Amino acid sequence: MFISKKKLLAHLKASSGKIKQENFDFNKIERFFLSSDKKDFHQIISDRTFQDLDMNEVFMFMDRTTSKVGQQFLYQVLRTIPRNKNRTDKFEKIIQILKENPDICDTVLLEISSLNNRNAYYIASLFLENHIQKPKWFWIIPVLSFLSLSSVLVSIVVPKILILLMLLLAVNFGFHYWNKINLYQYSSSIPQLLKLNQAAKKIITCKELKDQYPGISDSIKAIDSLGFQMSIFKLEVKLQSEIGQAVEYLVELVKALFLVEPLVLYNVLKELDLKRVQIQQVYEYVGEIDAAMSIRFLREDLPYFCFPTITADKKQVTAEEIYHPLIYESVSNSIDLNGISALLTGSNMSGKTTFIRTIGINTITAQTVNTCFSKEFATPILKIHSAIRISDDLLNDKSYYFEEVLTVKALLEESDSGFANLFLLDELFKGTNTVERIASGKAVLTYLNKGNNIAIIATHDLELTELLKDGYAMFHFTEVVWNGTIVFDYKIKPGNLTNTNAIRILELNAYPGEVIREAKQLAGKIFKYKFGDGQ
Repeated sequence: MFISKKKLLAHLKASSGKIKQENFDFNKIERFFLSSDKKDFHQIISDRTFQDLDMNEVFMFMDRTTSKVGQQFLYQVLRTIPRNKNRTDKFEKIIQILKENPDICDTVLLEISSLNNRNAYYIASLFLENHIQKPKWFWIIPVLSFLSLSSVLVSIVVPKILILLMLLLAVNFGFHYWNKINLYQYSSSIPQLLKLNQAAKKIITCKELKDQYPGISDSIKAIDSLGFQMSIFKLEVKLQSEIGQAVEYLVELVKALFLVEPLVLYNVLKELDLKRVQIQQVYEYVGEIDAAMSIRFLREDLPYFCFPTITADKKQVTAEEIYHPLIYESVSNSIDLNGISALLTGSNMSGKTTFIRTIGINTITAQTVNTCFSKEFATPILKIHSAIRISDDLLNDKSYYFEEVLTVKALLEESDSGFANLFLLDELFKGTNTVERIASGKAVLTYLNKGNNIAIIATHDLELTELLKDGYAMFHFTEVVWNGTIVFDYKIKPGNLTNTNAIRILELNAYPGEVIREAKQLAGKIFKYKFGDGQ
């Protein structure tokens, strides 16, 4: 259905900046990230950390891109921490241009909207993946094509040659439909490349955006030179009428007779192989502008945000009124860690793990998109690692404890890398007995806290607060039993946890009186034995 540019722009402006309601196909979204070169980044966020921090869901919230190209580019941005501020500085320049020039923003929205088709996910494969190789016997294709053309010309004078032409047509049909399988592999990506290049051509008419990308015009021209040959890949455009179908059959007959498609396909693939750098430049040009526009839309939709301060101090994380972006009306908290790590205590559901994730998410977004969900946020350049969501690996016959051992070992190795790290841990060594858990936990956390590393850990083991008091600041979350119900305020508080309500919660849930009485007696004895009369 045809829609005017005016109506399309009005629709795009009305929907831009809103949380997307579409399905997110991460297998396709992450294609560019998985295949692209990552050697120039300070850190690639690991799958474990990305999952521990629910970063796929965070990405779904943050993604306000208009094109699939921009969506893939933004995903790669969130998975990679750069070595310096060049990338975020460039984002800020683009955002400022779009703010100061609404007409440019409208042009960009209109042009990149043509790349919202799911087939646009495959453009990256044209410069990141290997192309189909020409078979050794391919020499016969141009020979047959030449014979067919010669036969057509000669048949004008010698009609009997039409018999040979019919035989050639039968043979050529076999090669023609053999090639269809290869052609279909590019029927998604190449037509979208044409749209990408067309969009880029329109966007560079905006001088302000063109100036940010020296050499982009040459890359666009290089792809443009293949436009006529690549038009053969627009297989999705079908004529629906009876006359249209007749024309389509005639065109198909001509292409088969002269073997047009295999000849063009392998010639285009050869040219595309030579122009990988230019294709990637155009892809990243459009993707980066779309991602920058997405960051702008995100900021406008937040209750509040801040630009992070990337400090020279090597061991600092400071946050004022920081909140979790995925929690509606999230309770904000503040923390100041300077030269020290943090140990969080509190009951289940009190907010410990959510707070740890909140710090991790903001430390990533601070370094990737220059945006934090807080009023102030300061951090040095940090690598982020986590051990929050660990489970048994039954397929590889690994118990929970063994999986935990391997995960923590990886953190210990990272702590010696020479870079400043942020370690986020929840309930260390849950898979073993209390005595060895506390002993091993204390040793590991002391090791992780060395040098410029910062560790933030949530634990139920109150013994660790005494053992780690020299290197860790103590914080806690609490709940209140009020009118027979449990109420959480989700606010972080300084110091050790002094009140515990675990047995009280059992009582509220109608556990047998005998169980409650014995539990209280034993708890009193154990606390007195461990902590003395002061507990």
